[in-house]
Amino acid sequence: MNVPWRLPFLLGGPAAEDFHVSSAGNDLSAEQWLLQNGELLRKKQEEWLSTGIGGLCAPTAFSHAFSPDREALREQVRLLNAGLLEITRQSAQRFGVPVGARVGGSGLFVPPYGEADFDDIYDGYRDQIRVLEQGGAEFILIENQSSMADMRAAVLASRTSDFSVFVTLSVDESGKTLTGCSLLPAVITLQAMGVEAIGLGGPMPPLEMLPLLKEVIPHASVPLCAIPSAEGLSPEAFAEQAQALLRAGVPVLGIGGDQTPAHWQALRQKAQEPFAFGSDYADADNYAAATENEAFFLGSDITLSEPIECSIALEEDLIDLDDEQVNAALIELNTLDDVMLLSQFGSVTRLPLAVHTDSRTILEAALRYVQGRLIVDTNCQIDLELIERTASKYGAIVY
Repeated sequence: MNVPWRLPFLLGGPAAEDFHVSSAGNDLSAEQWLLQNGELLRKKQEEWLSTGIGGLCAPTAFSHAFSPDREALREQVRLLNAGLLEITRQSAQRFGVPVGARVGGSGLFVPPYGEADFDDIYDGYRDQIRVLEQGGAEFILIENQSSMADMRAAVLASRTSDFSVFVTLSVDESGKTLTGCSLLPAVITLQAMGVEAIGLGGPMPPLEMLPLLKEVIPHASVPLCAIPSAEGLSPEAFAEQAQALLRAGVPVLGIGGDQTPAHWQALRQKAQEPFAFGSDYADADNYAAATENEAFFLGSDITLSEPIECSIALEEDLIDLDDEQVNAALIELNTLDDVMLLSQFGSVTRLPLAVHTDSRTILEAALRYVQGRLIVDTNCQIDLELIERTASKYGAIVY
């Protein structure tokens, strides 16, 4: 599904920090304050809607909870998301614009960057996204993500829902997230998983985002998005910088950091000027693979290595592959322990990862827990139709 609204599409809305209430993570206190002060939220939303926001986001970025607090906070998560979305839906309805919701990061990291369990992260996102779906959200903004695992868990949690999914990464001045992920591997991975748009968010102003976004435009099969910061910029200066993003071909925009109605009004005026956005994006490269840190453009001529067993020597074996005349590392997977070992050490190689297994259960586990866009070796005992169905869920390459 492509972005179902006219481009350029401007999405946003007040967040907790716009009321000088800091988001406090899993204790949900900032979101509770917003719900208790719903009239203030509604008033600020309507101020911004009157300046031309095209899609209004509920301030639900941290209205989620993750292990070990998830079960105890599930009812509070439900009440906060449903309540804040309903206030936002009523505001958006009065102005005839689509309603969406913010989904922030978990703050957790899976191995090798932390000790969190991928399924715990997924379950936390699923609890929140299920409520947003039931409340009538038309899109979600999975924003300011800092790891491939977080992004993939949130996207997977949204894939059974019938709404548009936008994703933004928060990167430093070098273009890297906290785990070393950059925009290009994220684009390769997430567009194959079916998101509607992907791009950058966080503290960067528009002109700092511009070169990073322009670099990936040739490889994007979905629209790119940007939620740049307005901090330190006047409405006019911000709009001028944002116009450069529009002209470069970034058609989904928002504002983050020190935004005001005046910033939205200035941006809206610039967005009304004619721009030549292509109505059809190029097909994704069917043979573009990715790990957390790198993207690989292989063409259809993939040369797999000899099968590598998952053992205590896996890290060394993967490093040694860099010296061989192959362009993909083929990993033999026989157990769930093999999968978890690969998820921990797979990033040490400078090659894309291909997996071979005769078990559909092991295959699904590999595609779920090993981050990036993997290659699936079809020379195995699993029926091809089952391979394709499983690979499609995770955006993997079938070879």
